[in-house]
Amino acid sequence: MSRIQASSALARFRVLDLSRVRAGPTCARMLADFGADVIRIEPPPGVDPNDAMFAAKRKGGDFQNLNRNKRGLTLNLKRPEARAVLHKLAESADVVLENWRPDVKKRLGVDYETLRKINPRIILASISGFGQDGPYAWRPGFDQVIQGMGGLMSVTGFPNTVPTRAGIAVSDSSTGLYAALGILTALLEREVSGEGQWVHASLLHSQIAMMDFQAARYLVDGQVAGQEGNDHPTSAPMGLFKASDGYLNIGVSGEGQWKDFCTAIGRLDWLERPEFRLNADRVRNRAEINGTVQALFATHTVQHWVQLLNKANIPSGPVYDIPQMFEDDQVRHLGVVGEVDTAQGERLRLITQPVVLERTPASLVAAAPAIGQHSDEVLREAGYADAQIEQLREAGAI
Repeated sequence: MSRIQASSALARFRVLDLSRVRAGPTCARMLADFGADVIRIEPPPGVDPNDAMFAAKRKGGDFQNLNRNKRGLTLNLKRPEARAVLHKLAESADVVLENWRPDVKKRLGVDYETLRKINPRIILASISGFGQDGPYAWRPGFDQVIQGMGGLMSVTGFPNTVPTRAGIAVSDSSTGLYAALGILTALLEREVSGEGQWVHASLLHSQIAMMDFQAARYLVDGQVAGQEGNDHPTSAPMGLFKASDGYLNIGVSGEGQWKDFCTAIGRLDWLERPEFRLNADRVRNRAEINGTVQALFATHTVQHWVQLLNKANIPSGPVYDIPQMFEDDQVRHLGVVGEVDTAQGERLRLITQPVVLERTPASLVAAAPAIGQHSDEVLREAGYADAQIEQLREAGAI
């Protein structure tokens, strides 16, 4: 079987992916979608006590979406023979990706100092919950815990209610993307220096970085953001409104858009109301202006308002559930959903890569590998004879 190659963009790079759960696989998926030879390394069956749980998840959409376009190799890194295989693979690899706690990588010989002696060009990318050192470095990371500690839950939800988690794994996914950016930056720098380096990203730092707007308001202006529900903290009217047949979001920011909004909906008289005159006035009188807009929006459908407002260059869109989202004309046009076949011939629909390169685009070419699906293939490429591979298997190393 030839290498999986989803694109020519990163085809010259090989990534050894030791990561689990979401942040690491998200990072590796980004690289795999653009053609890197990503080898997903995991323990052989019977080594991990959670095998039964993982086996059930492998066929699910989440695992398939995170691990498409990768090859699969099993290594029992508790065995010295398996660690020797990993080190041999590292000799010609470009990146090793892991999300173990800091002490584990050293114990298994996957720390940067060990890897750089094997291959000075290697890039070790480490993803952790709290960083590679410091008072919390030993703690396990979990997305909702990080959302709480990273401030997100304090600004999510409606005023005077309990802190609320976001509906998606914000810290996990953002850390995976930040780590991918770090890896690509290190690969570019290596073209100049000829040397690899250690790249690390943590869920906590990534989550705080995602607080961007609210964090900067505090650091620079001393303003502590709170829960705003569906309202924008600094502009009005901006947020969720109910039409006669559903919900829509609108965004009216600044005096120019306010004038265009009032013109589009036929309420020029609102421009003369002193409590609505400037954005600061509208924010201060948010409850009144939202109630006035809501009363008007209830008289027509979502489609009516979305079309009317967008023609006036006022951002507006319907609120979809997930099936409706995939049926939207623009979503279909963008090719957000792609198809790929499993080794069993089952056709899967998965999310395509949202970053578009026109000349060397990403693609979906392979479903997530079965456990150890490409073990023999990868080991043969590394120079192992069939007899040696069988010995590794008998020793419980693969």
